[in-house]
Amino acid sequence: MKNRYWKALASGVLACAAIASLVGAARVQADPAGGNPTRPAAREIAEIKAYCLDFNWIGGRRAAPPGHWSAADPAEHVAWYRTLGANVIQTFAVSKNGYAWYKDGVVPEQPGLEHDFLREVVRLGHAEGMLVMGYFVIATNPRWGRENPDYSYGTPADYHLPYTDRYLAFLAASIDDAVRNTGIDGFMIDWLWQPRRRSTGGRWIDSEKALYEQLMGEPFPGEDQLTPAQDLAYSRKAIDRAWRTIRDAARNANPDVIIWLTVNNIRHPHVVDSAMYQEADWIMNEAGDMRGVNAVRPMIGEHTRLLTCLAAWNRADATQVVPQALEAGVGLYGFTRPRTAGGLVPLEPILSRPVSELRGDDRNIAVLARAYHGVPIDAVWKDGRFVVEE
Repeated sequence: MKNRYWKALASGVLACAAIASLVGAARVQADPAGGNPTRPAAREIAEIKAYCLDFNWIGGRRAAPPGHWSAADPAEHVAWYRTLGANVIQTFAVSKNGYAWYKDGVVPEQPGLEHDFLREVVRLGHAEGMLVMGYFVIATNPRWGRENPDYSYGTPADYHLPYTDRYLAFLAASIDDAVRNTGIDGFMIDWLWQPRRRSTGGRWIDSEKALYEQLMGEPFPGEDQLTPAQDLAYSRKAIDRAWRTIRDAARNANPDVIIWLTVNNIRHPHVVDSAMYQEADWIMNEAGDMRGVNAVRPMIGEHTRLLTCLAAWNRADATQVVPQALEAGVGLYGFTRPRTAGGLVPLEPILSRPVSELRGDDRNIAVLARAYHGVPIDAVWKDGRFVVEE
């Protein structure tokens, strides 16, 4: 990418950021958690500049066990996002291990949780003018699965939960509690997929057979007789019902809350042209390519905002995707697993190096930080800030 193009784009970003700053200063909303009411109205944010220090994982595909990262300090985390230049903090209401990141809620908190993490991040983030988004993973919850073995295909860090009445009631209660009681501006929903049924070799458990009959109005035909058309129709009905449960729980708790859908296969037949695509507030192509983003544009609602994602797993080239997204008015997001006991990623060693020397998530962070600060890709990090050298 040519520096001249990036610089021109960055100057436009900086101008938009200044306008957004004035809009945010003029239009504010109260904090449901009772904190500092200085944050910009959530739906008025001009550009989405988001990131996530991902508490779901501890390396590779190893899921973080309950209590891992429980020493995370909210003040240190908010300072990290401020340094990055983000205006949206995506952190966690409930992570993939099934435990919550705030205290005294419907869902048990992470064992050993040292701070009332989510509530404190909301309070501190709002004081900095940032939006704070929670997170729920939909198709997995090992803690709930262990407590309800007849309603789960085991308890792996994988898609293992069919969307039975019992599970959806729990999910709705979890969402209602977090939205009402933590002050989050919204939340991401992840892994809204059908169960993979790996633990049973593809055989269906009885509770899902009953769900099939409930949704399809006919007896479950058996795994060997189930046609692709029946499977697709059932899967779309099940996902749509789960979506409506999520939507209604969130809207009943706070009509203005943002529901942020991330999809790692945005053109999958189970979700394309769905009510979910029409009704979600933010939809993100986790695979990172702009082709996927553009493919779903005709399927989204008038109010829906699109995002793209930068993470090591999708191998998207940040130096290409970021300017393309900015030019198209598409929001930006990235995530990586933490690297310190406190759940952080040291920024100084990343931001102080040229982008060309970096790889993987370090490269993504470096490019996003420059875009979020509105500076060109060759800006130099000195004394805690970016400097543009002539």
